[in-house]
Amino acid sequence: MATTTTRRSRSKQPQWTSRAVLRDVEAGSTVDCAHCGERVKFQAKLRNRQVICNVYLNGVWDRVDHYHADCYDLAKKPHGEIVGPLDQRKSPSPAAVANAS
Repeated sequence: MATTTTRRSRSKQPQWTSRAVLRDVEAGSTVDCAHCGERVKFQAKLRNRQVICNVYLNGVWDRVDHYHADCYDLAKKPHGEIVGPLDQRKSPSPAAVANAS
């Protein structure tokens, strides 16, 4: 009796990559800038901005880096271009970004 093997087709999982978004600094922020090491501070009279980066290594989430908006440019955008507009509270998934290219 001959046996046949069936292959199950697996849908390819998206490759998670690092990405950066620009956000307002929230009150109570206690993070330091990954570039200059200074505190990313909330100031009520100023609308300070920060770049928040989800960092993935080999497709696996590793950490979150925070930058002052100016420092991200000075650091030569280590995690790529900023994704999405400021008022967008939910950034697109890596799969959505890859499919849009």
